[in-house]
Amino acid sequence: MNDDANLRARPETRERVLSIARELGYRPHAGARALSVARSGALAFLIPDLTNAAYAAILRGAVEKARELDHAVLIAEDSRFQPAEADFFGDLVTSGRVDGLLVASAWAGNPLVDRLTAEPDRIAHVFVNREVPGAGRNVGLDMYGSTVLAIDYLRSHGHTAIGMVAGPDDLYPTKARQAAFVAHMKEVGLDASRVVSGPLSERGGYEAAVRLMREHPETTALYASTFAQGVGALKGLRSAGLSVPDDVSLISYDNLPLAEFLEPALTTLTMPLDELGAMAVDALIAQLKTGEAQDHRVENGYRIHERASVSSPRAEPLARTR
Repeated sequence: MNDDANLRARPETRERVLSIARELGYRPHAGARALSVARSGALAFLIPDLTNAAYAAILRGAVEKARELDHAVLIAEDSRFQPAEADFFGDLVTSGRVDGLLVASAWAGNPLVDRLTAEPDRIAHVFVNREVPGAGRNVGLDMYGSTVLAIDYLRSHGHTAIGMVAGPDDLYPTKARQAAFVAHMKEVGLDASRVVSGPLSERGGYEAAVRLMREHPETTALYASTFAQGVGALKGLRSAGLSVPDDVSLISYDNLPLAEFLEPALTTLTMPLDELGAMAVDALIAQLKTGEAQDHRVENGYRIHERASVSSPRAEPLARTR
């Protein structure tokens, strides 16, 4: 008798088992399933915005690390997708088309994040550049330490009236940076109320900077939550009749080559984004191998890229009106 024949169940037996499984709501465990099937060699990376230069840098690090580990990275944009799309991305893993998910979605209430959080062991995944409380598989940057670095750099130049052009309140990274700004300003005894939020765009930075300087004309330095906002804030300050850095200094989170070609050249907080992408892939591959997940954080690589947009405040600030 053929040995394979001994492994086959009769049709009626198979249907009965499947019927019971459906009644019980049984779903195969992703870790157990991985032991019996070949890997696809592909990972899916969901990012919130394909036009965001910061995520391009994270992707670059992820793709290079995946290549080293003989994996490919499939890229998808997560623009607040619907529950049906959450099922689609989850099914990519359970159907074996990809081995796991790198989820950089920063939006609150994302149905995929909710699904992964509810069933953490069903699909191999890591959260990148965002923190899901209790997930135990977050791969991120030091949001607090990097923001402290920016504030203390401004303080080292003599600034105490520091404001922040922040991002939307429903995005984890910008919310974390704003919380760090407020906490550290209070820690060093400075007023933390000079915060105006806006979209993560040049227009958002422009409008937030104009509003902040109108509401807080005593401000001598600004910290922009993203590079795009920093570019917009630079123009916003000029449109308000202010000189950078003579009247108001400006430092931006993130660093791009464009910063060197602005006028004045924009001082930035350089982040280890490539390393973040590489660490995320390493964490996911390790999870696939061991079935265990853990949090990771990039500890090094944060620095101020000094250019021309920060100087000491005027000894006698210009008179400014609201």
